[in-house]
Amino acid sequence: MGSVLHTTGRFGPRTLLITTAALPLTGWALHAAALHKQLAATRKDPLTGLMRRDAYTARARRLLARHGDDTTVVMVDADRFKEINDGLGHAAGDTVLASIAARLTAWADPRAAVGRLGGDEFAVVLQLPAGRREQRLAQLVRMLHTPVVLDDGRTVDVAASVGAAAPDVIGARDLTRLQRAADAALYDGKHTGRAVLATAAHAATPTVNGRRAGRPGTAVWGRAA
Repeated sequence: MGSVLHTTGRFGPRTLLITTAALPLTGWALHAAALHKQLAATRKDPLTGLMRRDAYTARARRLLARHGDDTTVVMVDADRFKEINDGLGHAAGDTVLASIAARLTAWADPRAAVGRLGGDEFAVVLQLPAGRREQRLAQLVRMLHTPVVLDDGRTVDVAASVGAAAPDVIGARDLTRLQRAADAALYDGKHTGRAVLATAAHAATPTVNGRRAGRPGTAVWGRAA
């Protein structure tokens, strides 16, 4: 702790004590700010800037609890992404993924949960009531089908498949169940150029390890949930 310097100048000893005592607090403030920055970085995907799975899940569940039937869960998969990655290079693939992320962010409202779940798979949970779902989902599909311009000036035709699920249709507000239904609806509409809103039948689709049975990355020998 700093010592008190007695002086007859403009500032008295009380002022100097406060100043010297504040120096360690300034150091802690900088340290806390650095820790906060590091924590924020762990919550975001470094390529797209979207929330990672854990941060996305936490916010998505809060939205579902707060808005209930006026909430919509949207799953998005890039179409033919492997062809772009293999044919044009990983840098082009990264640009496409970043473009999809930017479009999802622009489409959703600032309070929405927008996350990259892994690879070319994305999810959005937002307040979107029944009367606006069809129009807004069609808007999203148009945005995701807009060509992407690469850093070298080349233009890449891109597309993405979209599936959505709503609590008032599925009869549940559980995020996992809604995502499974939206995922099943997405694959019903794969490469069709339209978004598919999940029905009760989609919610009953068999799953393996929490994913739609038959989806890439699921094991055929796994136990259906």
